Amino acid sequence: MEKITIGSEEWCALSELKIHAIKVRVDSGAKTSSIHAINISTFKKNGEKWVRYEILPIQNNRRINIHCESKVCDTRTVKSSTGISEKRFVIKTPLTIGENTWEIEVTLANRDSMGYRMLLGREAMIDRMIIDPSQQTLIKSYSPSEINTIYKVNKKQESGLKIGLLASNPELYSNKRLIEAGEERGHQMHFLNVQHSYIKMDADTPEIHYRGGNIINGLDAIIPRIKPSVTFYGCALIRQFDSIGAYVLNNAEAITQSRDKLHSSQIFSKNGIQIPTTGFANSPLDTKEVISMVNGAPLIIKLLESTQGKGVVLAETNKAAESVINAFKSLKTNILVQEFIKEAGGRDLRCFVIDGKVVASIERVATKGEFRANIHQGGTANIVKITSEEKKLAIKAAKVLNLDVAGVDLIRSNKGPLLLEVNSSPGLEGIEQATGKDIASMMIAAIEKKILSKK
Repeated sequence: MEKITIGSEEWCALSELKIHAIKVRVDSGAKTSSIHAINISTFKKNGEKWVRYEILPIQNNRRINIHCESKVCDTRTVKSSTGISEKRFVIKTPLTIGENTWEIEVTLANRDSMGYRMLLGREAMIDRMIIDPSQQTLIKSYSPSEINTIYKVNKKQESGLKIGLLASNPELYSNKRLIEAGEERGHQMHFLNVQHSYIKMDADTPEIHYRGGNIINGLDAIIPRIKPSVTFYGCALIRQFDSIGAYVLNNAEAITQSRDKLHSSQIFSKNGIQIPTTGFANSPLDTKEVISMVNGAPLIIKLLESTQGKGVVLAETNKAAESVINAFKSLKTNILVQEFIKEAGGRDLRCFVIDGKVVASIERVATKGEFRANIHQGGTANIVKITSEEKKLAIKAAKVLNLDVAGVDLIRSNKGPLLLEVNSSPGLEGIEQATGKDIASMMIAAIEKKILSKK
């Protein structure tokens, strides 16, 4: 068979999957081909394992979304360049480049952060192709208008919902994804910087203004993603939006409670939610008793308003614990002292809860030498199947804090799952990339459901 010459990137088609055009990165250094897939789930068909998934074939375009089903021919565990290990399903499907069609193996992977939606590995090219790395799209090329014609893309219809994202940095992954997901679902999305917003309190015409004098009263919903340093002011804005009739995804009281580790721990305890044994005292005279109360060192010392693993210290001896606790107290800083769950081995679970359901979960693994698993500090994430007990615990934790959206952190111990903390503004990057689920769209869908239920 005569080999065809291809460039470093080419357009191809996967007709069985109804993908009529997708640009692939040609990579002879990779053994297996892979394609960007999200919302992956398995099911049985005629006694065999199949997989459902969605493919977004065009980079930076979520409006073209292909729903697919394929028989699973293999599974492989792969560690991505970001350090996230994931189990990938392998499928077989016909590939067409130019006039040539043959069957290849493809892994379903989250390639959202990559420059190409599909990678063509050497197994698919053996005895069929010659690569000229100095050239691109030697076989065929498509313009954006041709792609729209191929996929029958029409101008999106707006639903009329106006949704504000109240945050500080529009460039953060989570904020960009929420804006993108809302727009792709047909909504008008507005980024509102917390510190550029201000309030007019008036019994007849209460208003929220934005820098420059614009009044922003006409929003249907608000997604608050306020950073800890502006919690007080951000919650004041959230209460104001609530008072003028906007639906708020996580109200101010719920956010305030979740950010006060002492208050939230008391709420969990009151509601029968198991947490690691925790102590709190004001006087240095009680330090030794508090250490004893949580079963002694090693133990964890937490600032009451710590986030993303910052302000959390492991004290390995009682003497070290006394020194750290008393140092914090001398600075008039409030802390919690908590038992150390050694058997967890630097692992914890992040469960993402939306509207009373766990929609995704991952296991986070600490870097070597660290005791706390946190992706922001170099930890890795793996897809994990949580138990029904862990699922119930995550849902209950979000419910008692009255959070519509929450990142619930659990730890596995010898006495069962324990709740570590609940985050009212959970990040999307780690969990979306590890699970391949479109969490941002699920959050927008929750807003749609709440607003439609009131009409």
